[in-house]
Amino acid sequence: MNDDKKAVALFYDGTQAPEISAVGSHALAERIVSLAKEHNIPIYENAPLVEMLAEQQWGERIPPELYRIVAEIIAFVYLLQGRRPKGWQAPPPYREVNPATDRTQPPIQPDHQ
Repeated sequence: MNDDKKAVALFYDGTQAPEISAVGSHALAERIVSLAKEHNIPIYENAPLVEMLAEQQWGERIPPELYRIVAEIIAFVYLLQGRRPKGWQAPPPYREVNPATDRTQPPIQPDHQ
């Protein structure tokens, strides 16, 4: 294990920005990861993100500049667990379009100069 190992745990209730629920380095980082594994909590490894999150204090919400990356991670975890956000609707199924036979859209005309 790396001597400068760090770990951050987030709590997300689905209504507000995630909050820092644990921050640690060295042995404490190992304990955070161990507890996550014991409780089947997904672990995402991203050293630069951990460095940015580790600057926050326990109980603080993540900073707005990290909303998007953290939201993408949470969305991916939700999908892995078969969960969907409240009010989520599946997109319409993909439909193959044949330009020769599908006339719902006008055909694209080449530019003639």
